[in-house]
This record gives sequence, structure tokens and C-alpha cells, in this order.
Amino acid sequence: MAEVLSIAYIRPEEGKDEETLQILSQLYGLMHRKGYSHDLLYRDLKDTGRLVNLRYWASEEMRAEAHEDPEVHRLWQRLGNISKVEAVLEKLEAIDGSWSGGAQ
Repeated sequence: MAEVLSIAYIRPEEGKDEETLQILSQLYGLMHRKGYSHDLLYRDLKDTGRLVNLRYWASEEMRAEAHEDPEVHRLWQRLGNISKVEAVLEKLEAIDGSWSGGAQ
């Protein structure tokens, strides 16, 4: 089972930054407890209103299971009520690192 990386850009509604962070914290805890994923959250320093979520799904199977989980859906719905998910990159693939060493 290989990890699957997804990235989401999230913009809290005005005045909803703290509430957005609280819901994301709850969501990340749930996802981790159930073994679906682990997440990292960043704030875009060029656009401080935007959050960047890196989600490492445990596998495609766990990702599919999370998408069917009512607890996950409730938190996604709450998040959607106070923030806008501007874009989601659903599935990223690592590129073989042999190119990064530079030409000899």
C-alpha cells in the first residue's frame, strides 16, 4: 500500500480563521485515529488568508474509506460552511529523484 499525496488550498471566511483551524484540528485527529491519513497545514506567506493542507493518505483504499465515513463528512461539511476550498490536487505522484542530482 503506497501513500497518496493530496493538496488542498483553503481560505477561511472573514473572521473565521480560528474556527477553521479548530475544525481542521478535529478533522486531522479523526483522520489519524482511523488510520486514513496524516496531515500538515501551512499558511501561505504571500497570501496570508490562504491555508495549504498536505494530506498523506495511507493508501487508495483508506482514502476511499474516508470518503464514505459519515464522521469525516460531518467535519468536511462544517469546514465548508466557514471556509472555501479553492482548489484540490487529488493525487500527486513523486518523480524519480535521479534528475535532481544535476548532470555530471
